[in-house]
Amino acid sequence: MIIALVGRRIDPSGAEPARFPPENVGRVRDRLRRLFRTTGATALVGSGACGADLLAMDVAGELGLRRRMVLPFAPGRFRATSVDDRLGDWGPTFDRLAAGLDAAGDLVVLGCEGEPEDAYAAVNAAILDEAQRLARAGSGDDRKSCGGVLAVVAWDGHPRGPDDLTAAFAREARGRGLALAQVSTLDHDPAHGVDPDTGTSLKQPRAFS
Repeated sequence: MIIALVGRRIDPSGAEPARFPPENVGRVRDRLRRLFRTTGATALVGSGACGADLLAMDVAGELGLRRRMVLPFAPGRFRATSVDDRLGDWGPTFDRLAAGLDAAGDLVVLGCEGEPEDAYAAVNAAILDEAQRLARAGSGDDRKSCGGVLAVVAWDGHPRGPDDLTAAFAREARGRGLALAQVSTLDHDPAHGVDPDTGTSLKQPRAFS
């Protein structure tokens, strides 16, 4: 199973409402580990922002999964805009992961220009593209072990608004016919959150809490 994952960044200090409180890092790490084991994950495709992205990459490495990181632009610029601007010692983790994946040929830098929101939307699409490419690349026993692609959103279960990129990722994954799972970044199971398509209660995606 190839995991394609996006999720919340760590909340800034005093964030209201809370979406990924720093004190939930250990809880989310455990949930991600359980998801990867339960689904028989063989690889993870995601990005490198502070929060769910880096936690997932770190856990996948501990479990021996292949990892592919997709960035909209060069690592230095990405670190300044999506890693170092929140509380926590995320920078060294990003540097270690990005350097290791670059050496392995699994760091994808899109070279985006223009508005940041467009760049991050391009990353969402590229994560799904790369995950589907990895799934298709298998053959024989390798293809059987891949088991397709599972799209995962690690979030609080509620879109911030029409420009919420995590919700947009879920919609895109559904539009591609992919299975969708959730990992809660809060204390509760997000299965009763708002559907990013209809605004109604989520019932179909599997939740790992």
